[in-house]
Amino acid sequence: MQRKNLTEVREFVFLGFSRFCDYQITLFVVFLVLYTLTLAGNAIIVTIICIDRHLHTPMYFFLSILASSDTAYTLVTIPRMLSALLAQNQPISIAGGSAQMMFFVALAINNCFLLTAMGYDCYVAICNPLRYTVLMSKRACVQLLCGTSGIGLVMAVVQVTSIFTLPFCHRVVGHFFCDILPVLKLSCIDTTINEIINFVVSSCVILVPVALVFISYGRKKAFATCASHLTVVIVHYGCASIAYLKPKSEDSAEQDVLLSVTYTIITPLLNPVVYSLRNKEVKDALRRAKIRQNLPSQVRTLNNEIISEPLGKVRCALKVRNLEDTGLVLGSLASI
Repeated sequence: MQRKNLTEVREFVFLGFSRFCDYQITLFVVFLVLYTLTLAGNAIIVTIICIDRHLHTPMYFFLSILASSDTAYTLVTIPRMLSALLAQNQPISIAGGSAQMMFFVALAINNCFLLTAMGYDCYVAICNPLRYTVLMSKRACVQLLCGTSGIGLVMAVVQVTSIFTLPFCHRVVGHFFCDILPVLKLSCIDTTINEIINFVVSSCVILVPVALVFISYGRKKAFATCASHLTVVIVHYGCASIAYLKPKSEDSAEQDVLLSVTYTIITPLLNPVVYSLRNKEVKDALRRAKIRQNLPSQVRTLNNEIISEPLGKVRCALKVRNLEDTGLVLGSLASI
């Protein structure tokens, strides 16, 4: 019987937002705008951190990794969700579903522990500034990054392997992507063991990082300074805990879909806004980048005027003075 079911179900179909069929186009437009803003915000953050040497610090190193991870995290689920809003009943193969779940779970867990690493960095910078360069050296940052990535990958392999070795007798997933609990419901056999594995892994991924973050912020000074980080932590872990740690008796497909929208679309959009685009250092870096971009165009214009006009040298003398003033401003900003 199990062998027969395995051969029958070769692909999944997502139910997605079919319950909200009257609002499909509206949802598509809203999600597309939010997704575009998320990609743009994270791309700006990664670019400005890479090109501005003043942001080459542990804090912004982790921010750039988080922005990159958020971008990959949304690419796993959102494009297919947007496509399904326009054309329903698009199937995905079993192999495709397992790959989607693997990347989603690995990146989600990676983000959870990245937030913990950022909390530790913030704590050390505020509460132990004299030892900051020692505790948050390049080697320490790389080790923290490897640890977060390794934990995410190992736990994702455990989760996905335990689920996709089950026989499936249903093909309609009550979700807009291959999430853990909706796929478990498609199995033909008892999934108690898999649910226990999911609960243990989810507890470790959610509760342990939250505990570490709040231990790091155990001092009032750290709480006051890193309130923005705590806001994202509460939103991210709050929604994840409701989705993955709630009792089975409280399952609701509509609630699960809405919660998933929060941590697949809203949280990745909040990260660049809360952490970086409202940050004074990032704003200064954007201002410096704009000045650098405008300076070469002024030089080209000046050269053209010297070549094309007889009185170019006279005008050149005036504009050189302006360029020198611009260079002084740029130099002052670079020294900040």
